[in-house]
Amino acid sequence: MLARPPSFLSLPFCLYKTKFVIGYLLSMEIEEHNNGVCVDSERNLSAGGREDIIGHLHHLGMYLVWEDLSVVLPNFGNGHSRRLLDGLSGFAEPGRIMAIMGPSGSGKSTLLDSLAGRLSTNVVMTGNVLVNGKKRRLDYGVAAYVTQENTLLGTLTVKETITYSAHLRLPTILTKEEVNGIVDATITEMGLQDCADRLIGNWHLRGISGGEKKRLSIALEILTKPKLLFLDEPTSGLDSASAFFVVQTLRYIALDGRTVISSIHQPSSEVFALFDDLVLLSGGLTIFSGQANMALEFFARAGVPCPSQRNPSDHFLRCINSDFDRVTMNDSQRIRDIPKSSDPLMNLATAEIQAMLVEKYKSSEYATRTRARIREISSMEGPMIEKRSGSQATWWKQLSTLTKRSFLNMSRDMGYYWVRIIIYLLLSVCVGTIFFNLGTDLNSILARGACAGFISGFMTFLSIGGFPSFLEEMKVFHKERLNGHYGIAVFILSNFLSSFPFLAVMSIATASITYYMVEFHSQFPRFVFMCLDLLSAIAAVESSMMIIASLVPNYLMGVIVGAGYLGIMMMTAGFFRLPPDIPKPVWRYPISYVNYGAWALQGEYKNALVGREFDSREPNGPKLKGDYILTTIAGINLDHSKWWDLAAVVAILVSFRIIFFIILKLKERASPYFRTYYAKHTLKHLKKRPSFRKEAPFPSKRHQPLHPLAFQEGLNSPLH
Repeated sequence: MLARPPSFLSLPFCLYKTKFVIGYLLSMEIEEHNNGVCVDSERNLSAGGREDIIGHLHHLGMYLVWEDLSVVLPNFGNGHSRRLLDGLSGFAEPGRIMAIMGPSGSGKSTLLDSLAGRLSTNVVMTGNVLVNGKKRRLDYGVAAYVTQENTLLGTLTVKETITYSAHLRLPTILTKEEVNGIVDATITEMGLQDCADRLIGNWHLRGISGGEKKRLSIALEILTKPKLLFLDEPTSGLDSASAFFVVQTLRYIALDGRTVISSIHQPSSEVFALFDDLVLLSGGLTIFSGQANMALEFFARAGVPCPSQRNPSDHFLRCINSDFDRVTMNDSQRIRDIPKSSDPLMNLATAEIQAMLVEKYKSSEYATRTRARIREISSMEGPMIEKRSGSQATWWKQLSTLTKRSFLNMSRDMGYYWVRIIIYLLLSVCVGTIFFNLGTDLNSILARGACAGFISGFMTFLSIGGFPSFLEEMKVFHKERLNGHYGIAVFILSNFLSSFPFLAVMSIATASITYYMVEFHSQFPRFVFMCLDLLSAIAAVESSMMIIASLVPNYLMGVIVGAGYLGIMMMTAGFFRLPPDIPKPVWRYPISYVNYGAWALQGEYKNALVGREFDSREPNGPKLKGDYILTTIAGINLDHSKWWDLAAVVAILVSFRIIFFIILKLKERASPYFRTYYAKHTLKHLKKRPSFRKEAPFPSKRHQPLHPLAFQEGLNSPLH
């Protein structure tokens, strides 16, 4: 029977939840219900309506089956390859919530990642994972996944985060009031009312607690009630009451015809009672798989019954966690001083009990039921999975929402642009004072070239300072993209649109200070060109940094690669060595021609010197024209206008964004093929090695010497 909802659940939530549950069965007018709607709905569902509703909704849900699932971490050196999962089979059904439980390192997260299709690229998976009897990728909106890591934008409040996510994914036909109602209901559902208007927090802003971040991460994924929901330890960092409310909410989602699979470490007895099914793992092997309320019966039949006053999950983990064998005895209580029990199981090490439970499960009726149900589900004609993303909003709605969110994040994050704007202003003042009022003498020619080279070279180099923020944004994008919140093109375009105002401020501020202090020219069109040239160059650097951020795994490697790339661009820009003198193979052709810095510097030279006259080398001699200086000294051809140079920079900027799109799309599309090739190649290589064989993982040599359970100081035996 379903538990009553927590007392903090308000009427809006009841209406929202009731609409989701009953809406599939009958058309109802929410307005006709008053304060008793929540109680009536819960009473009807509690009195047996649960089974009827689930039976009716099964055709809308997702049946998940995995057969002979193994995951190997290969070692191509002299060591042994590690089996993370070893021949697991099981199933998950709509309308039920499943717990994957086990000690640390047992394979909970690995199994969850295997089912969700999110395994690391350095492991190899064999076996079948079927959705409604067919193989299907579960990423990009087909299923939702709540990871252990809370990947959130720390500059937004809790309510802003959920609101933006709602606008990104809920149908566009919903009014603003309806969306706000769903947002408020979700906040209430997860118990986030007290922190709704508080910032999440980042490196310079104090925010909400870790438990509140976890609940927020769950709230974002249950917002649209996905048909298949994976959660990796959703109760970690939560107190007992919060953990209960979270799992109870997940149970309501399962009641809505959804399939919910969650890994969990060691739940309380109240939380454990909320789970319908249980998969118990140890050492990558199945200890038990079946209905959660049958696990106690299995352990009792296996000879390790759970004491009446003990939490079942504590007892299960106590029996299968080999780390308990490492308990160290002190001098006052040595092993030889402890009398042995008359019960032979009392003198067994935990690793031996593990091995016994594994063997008993394989031959048990529970395993037989699981295999029979797997065959039944695999043979049934399941519904076709809708080929749509996890969002029902239009492309334009996603673009506007994502642009607003990104702009708000950039404006609140001091490290994203504000610090760089301050540095730009200070450096511009320095440049303006050092090159102040250069005049038209011969020395000013080289000074003007040096000034232009510094502005177009080093000041654009400062864009590397935004790399940490780039990587954080890429993490959020990766998580939201896998859950189908929006597409790649929307992300790339919104990122550019939201960053454009900040880039414009940096460019205009820098040009305003340096142009008039150095006195390049007094004509306003030349000032406009300098602003546009600098803006295009900085935007090109930003785009190149986004490309690098999509390829590197962390901030340190990003800074190293980014600095190396910008260094090459500066060397081939035509300042440190004139364009005609740059070696033609590679450096001149093609690098210099695809170098945004070369085109930007060339355009700025033309903007500063064309049409200007300088003093002659001899007194009263003819004036030196800027055109002559550009062609003879700088080696720049004047066969095309400076605006073509600017157009080349813009073209490189656009090409960078296109390359960024192609990289993300290739990683998305080519990843399955790469994983398939890597798996086949690795398995072919490993099968040639005699060390690659199935070995019984128990007893484990890792925990020698093994001590009987009765000898472990301060710990009660699972038998008493």
